[in-house]
Amino acid sequence: MSNIAFKSEFTGDLKQRDISKFSEPMTGTCLCGSISATIHDKGLFGDKPRGHLCHCANCRKASGSFVSSNMAIEKEKVTYEDKNGTLKVYDDWATGSGKCVKRSLCGNCGSPIMSQSEIVPHMYILKMGMFPRIPKPECEGFAEYRHEWQGKHDGLEQYALVRGQKKLGE
Repeated sequence: MSNIAFKSEFTGDLKQRDISKFSEPMTGTCLCGSISATIHDKGLFGDKPRGHLCHCANCRKASGSFVSSNMAIEKEKVTYEDKNGTLKVYDDWATGSGKCVKRSLCGNCGSPIMSQSEIVPHMYILKMGMFPRIPKPECEGFAEYRHEWQGKHDGLEQYALVRGQKKLGE
């Protein structure tokens, strides 16, 4: 068995770091560092929760997990750089709305970066796993698709399907 000691900058407990260092601006990168995205938003870690969890099949596939941790944010609050030209875009037409969702990822390391939906053309849907801190989510979309073994997140709005529409249990 390998006896490699991982540096805390890669595997350390980010919750122990001063949140003010990640609040304005906050930059995240793909695994290989080719693509970076920076959020310019003073309210990122304010009193209002910002992110959302999506349980739709396409977001789960794009995230490689049982849920996708996202944040929809106005395009003017985000800058991104593709320093090695590795950004790839997949046009996802297999959506419930029938509208295209452009799913961006790093073509080198495979990290998901963001989505752009025709439904909200003025927003980026950032994949929060690339950032050093993740704002508290405000809601869950496609909550009726959650697995029964998943714990419930207290205080989150749960939408049966699309965010902002019918809530779970209504």
